[in-house]
Amino acid sequence: MRYRIRHMTRYAYGDPVSLCHSITHLKPRETGFQRCLSTQVRVSPWPSVSREHRDMFGNRINYFSIQQSHLALEITANSEVEVSTPAVPPLEQTAAWEQVRNELHQDRDARSIGARIFTLPSPAIPLDATAIRYARASFLPGRPVLEAAHDLMSRIYAEFEYDPISTTVATPLASVLEHRRGVCQDFAHVCIACLRGLGLAARYVSGYLETLPPPGQPKLRGADASHAWFSVHLPAAGWFDFDPTNNQVPGDQHITVAWGRDYADVTPLKGIVTGGGTHQMSVSVDVERRAG
Repeated sequence: MRYRIRHMTRYAYGDPVSLCHSITHLKPRETGFQRCLSTQVRVSPWPSVSREHRDMFGNRINYFSIQQSHLALEITANSEVEVSTPAVPPLEQTAAWEQVRNELHQDRDARSIGARIFTLPSPAIPLDATAIRYARASFLPGRPVLEAAHDLMSRIYAEFEYDPISTTVATPLASVLEHRRGVCQDFAHVCIACLRGLGLAARYVSGYLETLPPPGQPKLRGADASHAWFSVHLPAAGWFDFDPTNNQVPGDQHITVAWGRDYADVTPLKGIVTGGGTHQMSVSVDVERRAG
């Protein structure tokens, strides 16, 4: 499947901003099931400094600095990607989760060593006893690891309520677990906390999900949004994605932008400004399916 993605973020400031330093995670990754055909990030006003690099996870980061006075900032990312459905083995035929955990910590190959960072607590996902207890209902002794991960995903979908006004990016994991409500970012964090609490490697994935309008209705411009899900690592087999917000194994409608330990590693846009006073932010995302 081929998509064209347009992600625009606009800030309007109450007072002039004299200096701005920002980084973005807006350029899609290349993966075994995704090709980035083209991608470009445009910034207005024109930045004095602009460059691209890759972070420790291989994500594409754009840094820019605006060093002239401005009352508005607009960042637009335009990308075209081609996505295929990842190959997933029969869930019930994967190794027991305890075996996967042990192999991950014992193997000396580069992939296992690189995955171990995703077994550790991170700033937004501390070790949490409540998460570990919640995980054990899915991760029964000897249960195949992907079957257990799928069950955990389905339980989050059924037992947690999607509520976009109940949390912010700063809401602690413990609060989400207590109130059982939040958004895709929160549900991914909960699942990752469950997996890491059992010694498994799990990472946070950011990207987009193609959304379709109700039958007979046109798709609204700018109505799409960033999305998040999680991946679990199997030694010698790689990473496998799960989307607890929609209770599905991601296929060719999920577009991967970046991955990291948690949301803080892959924030679409973050930075610092001098001045500005109060501000208003608006975000518009379009994920458009293309022919061919």
